[in-house]
Amino acid sequence: MRRLVAVCGLFLLLASTAAAQKKRVAVLDFEYGTVAPNVYAIFGGHYDIGIGIRDLVVEKLVQGGVYSVIERAALDKIMQEQNFSNSDRANASSAAKLGQLLGVDVIVIGSITQFGRDDKSTKVNTGAFGRFGAAIGGVGRSKAKSVVAITARMIDVNTAEILGVSTGVGESTREGTSLAGFGAGGGGGGGGAIDMTSSNFANTIIGEATNKAVNPVARELEGYSGRVASKTVEIDGLVADYSGGTVIINVGSQAGVKVGDKLKIKRVSREVKDPATGKVLRRIEETLGEISISEVDATSAVGTYAGATPPRVGDTVGN
Repeated sequence: MRRLVAVCGLFLLLASTAAAQKKRVAVLDFEYGTVAPNVYAIFGGHYDIGIGIRDLVVEKLVQGGVYSVIERAALDKIMQEQNFSNSDRANASSAAKLGQLLGVDVIVIGSITQFGRDDKSTKVNTGAFGRFGAAIGGVGRSKAKSVVAITARMIDVNTAEILGVSTGVGESTREGTSLAGFGAGGGGGGGGAIDMTSSNFANTIIGEATNKAVNPVARELEGYSGRVASKTVEIDGLVADYSGGTVIINVGSQAGVKVGDKLKIKRVSREVKDPATGKVLRRIEETLGEISISEVDATSAVGTYAGATPPRVGDTVGN
């Protein structure tokens, strides 16, 4: 019985350690300029399919459980603050800088290289539905073939080195069917997005091809996790402000602070000096409490404080 308990305890310890060691990854919207004319022809408008591909890749990575995937809200916030444009989507150097601000280990960028149809009939009819009520073209076909190809690159945010390249090609062919029923987001001029995570889209011929292209890419990206260097970041900062349970510290993503980190706040209680020279030999610190980081920018971070003694400006912050 004791042996069983020990084995169970060891299993839980290993599981918790593995979870703690998950690498953090962010996935950018895929660049789709090459296939933009095809997108317009298929959907009858300028829709950003790069967002849809990104959402599918994220969905697969979350399901795989190999990485800790950053939320879109945090990604969008940093992108807006940095004026990150669509043209930067496939730029490794720009993506690496963005990844540093996000506090992730790696960032994934990608391109959609093929997105279209290979049809024996070209008669186009209208009438389908979108996520926000947009009518998208449905195309009657005696036989239709859809082909989707994507490429993704995993970038080390510290070196901008490409750790791995993944490619995926998906095809779907149907006899006596129609290419219809696309879920789409409203808005033209590149502002809309295709809801590729919906079952409606997945059941279309172009949706089948898209998922067949995404699946191997996600699997390959998971396989690259071993190439991501493990690193221990030592946080050394100071309390810059404290009010109502909220602490602001003077270090941020550039120092390795990430959303979700739990850092200790300490205060120097006394200094031990060399009696001959007066040089400080050692500072004795006491732990006051802990902060849970909820917001990070390049040079500062915000967290919620838990502890009996309120911190003061100048108290130290670290792992």
